[in-house]
Amino acid sequence: MVSPLDRRAVVAELLRDRGDLLVVTGLGSASYDVHAAGDDPRNYYLWGAMGSAALVGLGLAQVQPDRRVLVITGDGEQLMGLGGLATIAIARPENLSIVVIDNGHFGETGMQTSHTGFGLRLHEVASACGFPRVDHAETMDDVARLRDLLHAPQTGPHLAVVSVKAENLPRSLPPRDAIHIKNRFRATLGFATA
Repeated sequence: MVSPLDRRAVVAELLRDRGDLLVVTGLGSASYDVHAAGDDPRNYYLWGAMGSAALVGLGLAQVQPDRRVLVITGDGEQLMGLGGLATIAIARPENLSIVVIDNGHFGETGMQTSHTGFGLRLHEVASACGFPRVDHAETMDDVARLRDLLHAPQTGPHLAVVSVKAENLPRSLPPRDAIHIKNRFRATLGFATA
């Protein structure tokens, strides 16, 4: 049996040599993990938007079709947005990847077992919705291959689930000022800020 991976090592590997990749983070640990890998104005941290990270990524991918967009979220957050997977599959953005960091628990509310902890397989849900490519990563070699896929041409959206240890790590808190996050992200895209 493969030992579950360290979530911070997974996210750091995904973001290594990221180029101009735009990153949207889900609520909670996904934001802490991305911030721990290095704060960047191309990171759009969501605060208080449970279940919407993948759909925010879809919108961004649609308005920035020449940029690669990566959503990094957790199993609990993605479970709140299952319907969004169907919308994304139908929209078929070729520049959107979603990576679900799956520890099988709701980490932000006390580490209760999540649906994935009871056996639900989010990559199979995405496949049933019509995602042309889904993956399940259990080793760092798998994660390295996922990193390469983030920059490769695709025929539609890609969703990958990465199995990680169920643990609450110290928080690496990104900026919490939503206006600041929005303005610096807009600026990196070349838009005016308000």
